Amino acid sequence: MNIAIVGTGYVGLVSGTCFAEMGSHVTCVDVDAQKIEKLKNGEMPIYEPGLEELVRRNVGYGRLRFTTDLTEVLDDVEVVFSAVGTPPDEDGSADLKYVLAVARQFGQHINKYTILVTKSTVPVGTAQKVKAAIQEELDKRGVQVPFDVASNPEFLKEGAAIKDFMSPDRVVVGTESERACEVMTRLYKPFLINNFRVIFMDIPSAEMTKYAANAMLATRISFMNDIANLCERVGASVDSVRKGIGTDSRIGSKFLYAGCGYGGSCFPKDVKALLHTGIDNGYHMEVIEAVERVNERQKYIVYDKIVKAVGSVAGKTIAILGLAFKPETDDMRESPALVVIQRLLADGAKVRVFDPIAMDECRRRIGDVVTYCKDIYDCSNEADVFALMTEWRQFRMPSWDVIKKVMHGNVIVDGRNIYSREELESIGFVYTRIGEQ
Repeated sequence: MNIAIVGTGYVGLVSGTCFAEMGSHVTCVDVDAQKIEKLKNGEMPIYEPGLEELVRRNVGYGRLRFTTDLTEVLDDVEVVFSAVGTPPDEDGSADLKYVLAVARQFGQHINKYTILVTKSTVPVGTAQKVKAAIQEELDKRGVQVPFDVASNPEFLKEGAAIKDFMSPDRVVVGTESERACEVMTRLYKPFLINNFRVIFMDIPSAEMTKYAANAMLATRISFMNDIANLCERVGASVDSVRKGIGTDSRIGSKFLYAGCGYGGSCFPKDVKALLHTGIDNGYHMEVIEAVERVNERQKYIVYDKIVKAVGSVAGKTIAILGLAFKPETDDMRESPALVVIQRLLADGAKVRVFDPIAMDECRRRIGDVVTYCKDIYDCSNEADVFALMTEWRQFRMPSWDVIKKVMHGNVIVDGRNIYSREELESIGFVYTRIGEQ
């Protein structure tokens, strides 16, 4: 099949590359000419394990190409995916200007039956706005060209996006016609040849499914963080509680790990957008509101533990290990590490940082107000406190004897609960984690 994907951000580039890997001929479109030129030269705008190799391979095979002009390929494609950004407005609602701009361009130039599929995360009701924008442009042209709109939300995890796309546990498609169902089934069949599971539904349900999925996962995270904070006060261990409830088949163990809060490009934005959708429809989503409130508070938990351990941080050196909101990505959007760093700097601390991937992204965001280090040991040098913010694999088993020698102090604040209290205290560290006294 021939398809186009508008937007070469995280969703668009991963989706387009994986479609190409499975044999489709894909044109990725973006208005950013500089980004397109870099992609043509094999330079990746994002970090995702395995993505660069897949892009290079499919460009080499001629199945993947990049352009700034959607109109040059519209006559040759059956499906156009819209994967442009939907940044939050000041009130938390999703800004649909880019989504509707794609719809208008689509309506201005299609000459045969084509499907416009929204892959961006958009509020319920967006498809009707997209359809109206397309029809308005066709009316201006005075032509009748058949088209369909569809919703195909993505469920990719940063750091495992290629695996998620190539071996999905489900594909959700919202459509209004049998013709669109047939085309989308044909497009996805190669991915699901052994376990064919495309879940077709109406478009509003597909749009809501994405928000509901992310809101549920965010709820589990905030719930466990709330439980963790109470565990500290009553003398319980959140790790024991997690095991105790996670073995219940009705609950399961995923997304039940206490920590320093969620971040990233999806959960914070989607929770806010879902809250705003409720307000727009006269419904107050009390549970989701609490989820957001708990998470914002939790982002300060590492800072609070640092202050509890050493008192005033003014003049003290704090080592921050991990900057990205999660491992295997350089994404620092809504990262808890940023919150802690900014608070420490405001209180007069000296901050040293290290992350295997996100150093350039951190420098882009906050400049040189922190000291960028070459590895975990350099970061720990002369530090009064060692604070873990992101659970990268290479942080799991450091040489604690070396860290003990190079640190000025002896406080370890574990914001992801990956270290052993017994081991660290036996070496002479003062160790604190989330959800334990």
